[in-house]
Amino acid sequence: MRKNIILCGVGGQGTVLASRLISAAAMARQIPVMSAETIGMAQRGGSVFSHLRMGENLFSPMIARGEADLILAFEPGEAVRMLPYLKKDGQMIVSSRPVMPVTASLAGNVYRAEDMLDYLRAHVSRLLIVDAEKALREVGSPKVLNLILLGAALKCGALGLEEADLKEAIRRQIPEKFHELNFRALAYE
Repeated sequence: MRKNIILCGVGGQGTVLASRLISAAAMARQIPVMSAETIGMAQRGGSVFSHLRMGENLFSPMIARGEADLILAFEPGEAVRMLPYLKKDGQMIVSSRPVMPVTASLAGNVYRAEDMLDYLRAHVSRLLIVDAEKALREVGSPKVLNLILLGAALKCGALGLEEADLKEAIRRQIPEKFHELNFRALAYE
């Protein structure tokens, strides 16, 4: 099994934690993993993304344009920005909830999620849009979008991992008092 996965969002959405959970789950199954992250803008609400590669004979953590099997996008604008990395038949899972960049808000620009989602609908053959507001409300926390998106990737078979693998990674990486909430988010339908 070989998977090239890009996770993208803005600072504070849990992009890096999601990447680490996938990595931990893969390593527990003896699947080689390489990853690279840009987290410098995380504190400013800026762009955050991870390249994550799983499988044998990996020589670089970076994914070339047109080579991502999966893009997990925590924000529609970031999904559009990372679209060139998705392979032709790749899967994109994107949150419907926009997070306006500071630069756009300062300039008074219009930032509509629906415009970006329409663009993705026109350019991505395997697109799953997650109604983030509804999911977060039903799960009961605004802080588990990362696990909801990971659960969606599990359900459509895009991760190459099992739910039990990610649950075990959650047990090892996240404090116990948050396990139940994260398990609910991961299982969200």
